[in-house]
Amino acid sequence: MKLHELKPAPGSTTAPKRLGRGVGSGLGKTSGKGHKGAKARSGGGKAPGFEGGQMPLYRRIPKSGFTNIFAKEYATINLSALERFDNGTVVTVQVLKDAGVVKQVKDGVKILGGGELTKKLTVQVSRFTASAKEKIEALGGKAEVI
Repeated sequence: MKLHELKPAPGSTTAPKRLGRGVGSGLGKTSGKGHKGAKARSGGGKAPGFEGGQMPLYRRIPKSGFTNIFAKEYATINLSALERFDNGTVVTVQVLKDAGVVKQVKDGVKILGGGELTKKLTVQVSRFTASAKEKIEALGGKAEVI
C-alpha cells in the first residue's frame, strides 16, 4: 500500500448538502429551512438558555455570594513533603519548585503542619501554620517568613 492509494472506508464519508440548486434537488428555493421563522433567518436560532420568552433560569435564580478580588491564593504543602531534603538545607520557594514539590507558586507558598519532619531545615516561605512553625523549630530548624 502506498500513500497515494489510501482512501476512507466505503460509506464513511458523504457528499456535502448542495443547497439552493433547483427544485429537483429537494434542497432548492428555501434550502431546507422551511418558510420564515427564526431558524429560517441568517444567523438564526435561539440563544443558549432561551425559554420561549419565559424569564430564563439563570435570571430567575437569586444572586448570592461574594468574591474577594484582593484574596491571596497560596500554594500549600504539608510538612512531610520537606522530608526529602537533606539536613541543614535552606528550603526556599525556588528549591521547592526545582524539586517538583510546588508546581505553581501563585501568591506564595504556605507550609501546613500535616505529617512529621525529622530533619533540621531552614525554611523560607510566605506563610506557616502555627503547628508547622512549632514542629520545624522543635527540631532546631528555622521558619522564616519572606
